Amino acid sequence: MRAENINGLLNRGKMEINLSAAGCSNLQALNGKIKFNWFGWRRFAWDFFVIQIGFLLFGLAIDVMVQASLGLDPWDVLQMALTYHLPITLGESNIGVAFIIILVDVALKEPLGWGTVANMIFIGVWVDILRPYVPLVPGSILVQLGYLLLGVLIMGFATAIYIGVNAGAGPRDTLMLAISRLGKTSVRISRTILEVSVVVVGWMLGGPAWLGTLVSAIAIGPAVQLGFKILKVRTSNSQTANTVE
Repeated sequence: MRAENINGLLNRGKMEINLSAAGCSNLQALNGKIKFNWFGWRRFAWDFFVIQIGFLLFGLAIDVMVQASLGLDPWDVLQMALTYHLPITLGESNIGVAFIIILVDVALKEPLGWGTVANMIFIGVWVDILRPYVPLVPGSILVQLGYLLLGVLIMGFATAIYIGVNAGAGPRDTLMLAISRLGKTSVRISRTILEVSVVVVGWMLGGPAWLGTLVSAIAIGPAVQLGFKILKVRTSNSQTANTVE
């Protein structure tokens, strides 16, 4: 597609698409003009490979938390609940929910990175691929709690890897930012409102909201920070705050 056609599409939708720090640095509509920087296919291929490691670990973390049988993080409470009422897997539910959220993000005119779309597709794919290989733990509360904390720790490292690629916020975090912007509230308050609402809806649909939901909400922040420290991830402070806070 030629540049003038892209320019027309962006002007009509008044959208900004940020393809930061990957093969495409950025492509955005500013006052009717397009700024486009290309760092090459090698850079993009490397970033895509790294972000897939993050998505794989994220999918693994979800499966581990499912097998701990103590409850899931807020979004997976909803996504698991949907599998009880629809003929879909947890991975497919993850993809479907993320797709709907991206449509809302676009309607709210939030910028989307290429990682936002990749997030929508691949985390759910990895959840379903890895699910058969993650064993169910014995019915001991201490063992289950340890398994749950392992899942949260893996999710923290997965998030740190994903943020480190700097390819755009995930669909759910983008929605959180939109709520913060439109409601003129802090990111922390917006995230709380969004995740409490999601848990309530998921619980009403029969989703597994229990001890694990509370533990993941409390422990995910420190887990991500630990991932940042060990992996020596460097990114903008605003992006880190938006995703982790």
